[in-house]
Amino acid sequence: MTVHTSTDLRTTFLFPGQGGFDSAALRLAEEKHPQVRRVFERIDAETMSLFSRRISDVVLGAHPTDLRELLDDEAWVSQVAIYAAGLAAYEILDAQGVRPDVLVGHSLGEITALVAAGAFSVEDGVRIVAQRVAVIQRQNGVEGRMVALSAGAERSRRLLELLDDPMLAVATENHDEQTVVSGPGEILDRVVAIAGQLGIGAIEIDAPYPFHTPALAPAVPEFAAYVGKLDQHPLQRLVYSPILQRYYEPDDALADRLAEHFVTPVRFAAAVRHLQTAGVNTFVEAGGRAALSKLVVRLTKGSDVRALPSLAVDRDGGLALDATLRILRDAGLAGATGSPGLAELLAPTVPADVFEAYWAQHGDEVLRRIADDLGDFTPEPAAQAPSPGTGATTPAAPAPSSPAPSAEAPDRAEIHAELRTLYAEALEYPEEVFEDGVQLEAELGVDSVKQVELLSRASKRYGLPTREAGFRLENYNTMDKIVDFVLTELSGREAVAAG
Repeated sequence: MTVHTSTDLRTTFLFPGQGGFDSAALRLAEEKHPQVRRVFERIDAETMSLFSRRISDVVLGAHPTDLRELLDDEAWVSQVAIYAAGLAAYEILDAQGVRPDVLVGHSLGEITALVAAGAFSVEDGVRIVAQRVAVIQRQNGVEGRMVALSAGAERSRRLLELLDDPMLAVATENHDEQTVVSGPGEILDRVVAIAGQLGIGAIEIDAPYPFHTPALAPAVPEFAAYVGKLDQHPLQRLVYSPILQRYYEPDDALADRLAEHFVTPVRFAAAVRHLQTAGVNTFVEAGGRAALSKLVVRLTKGSDVRALPSLAVDRDGGLALDATLRILRDAGLAGATGSPGLAELLAPTVPADVFEAYWAQHGDEVLRRIADDLGDFTPEPAAQAPSPGTGATTPAAPAPSSPAPSAEAPDRAEIHAELRTLYAEALEYPEEVFEDGVQLEAELGVDSVKQVELLSRASKRYGLPTREAGFRLENYNTMDKIVDFVLTELSGREAVAAG
């Protein structure tokens, strides 16, 4: 699938970077949405492999934690927690039928955006995030922090010029009255002191290292070499980079682009204005807190733009995502399965929040049953009217039957080739992306509803029986597993036929 840029955009997801974590909101989301636990289970497997620790034990365990505690832990912990929260929010929104036209990440969040777009697997995303801090740790003497100044980018640059230190830099241009600067701690102390004399507010950012500064230049080649060894997949969604100030292209070497992030500033304000000009009027923050959505409100003040948080706690102590989903449904941008009005059709007397909770837990099962029934359904032929004067009817044509089972054992390579073609045609993807181990959802962005439909098509193609009630879609999430499933079913059918 080729991703093209467009000027006809409506909705974007924003993935936060440093500070984008809200423990209380994440726990509220976990109670209502199973996608949270599913995402963390996948990430847990990788953090166990890398660090012998499960990130969910830290952020979803018995002891509630906050971002400051995460920052006091090992450096990777806060970064992986922010990444995981962003992916969890994305999966919840996707399960509710919200389909973004473009994804945008803020600093660390750009990695999350690329994973959500299918460029890397969820597991490789963990590796990239962990390596991002590991290469900095291996650079002896890199010490520093990030400070937000209540001043625009130009004024902040003039302030930094007073100190004339090559390691100081504007790291993030958030809006006309907030700029984040990054650099060595001792020099930043002087920046804060001068800012105070000029009446410019200064607040330290919750970040383990001084990102987006020339001080990190030595880490660039090592990081690029590491990411370059990981599998890069075609983007399944449009991604705009506030760092590159452009959309990612299909031929981008993402290892090099992500490595450039170490020393290049994030121009978030310019990115929001570009997207607004392109037609985006709904910005949904996919991640913890509500920092980016608040920035969008400031940047688009006086317009009809909506800026909506997700994993944040509202004024009443509830989950902000609840109100966001209601707004998106009212705007026709969300539905229980991507089809607004499903609750009204199936359960008009049931409260919306009850239906949402039910669908989150049982929606896949319901869709699977419908797809199976439709796959096996043959409509009764309509009886023809008797010919005048005879009272006779013309016999109905027999329903088409499935192909007779072959006496030969099925060939795996042939089955794989046929399934690749079937899936590629249905999804409009190139056949070569359907390698044996490719993750259909994590790497190619094929959601569970579409997977059910495709598996039903495959079953019908080979005349396989209806799947049993205990069938679990997540056990068949790669092409090799689907090929094995078809082969097993065909072998069983032929054994019955032979007997």
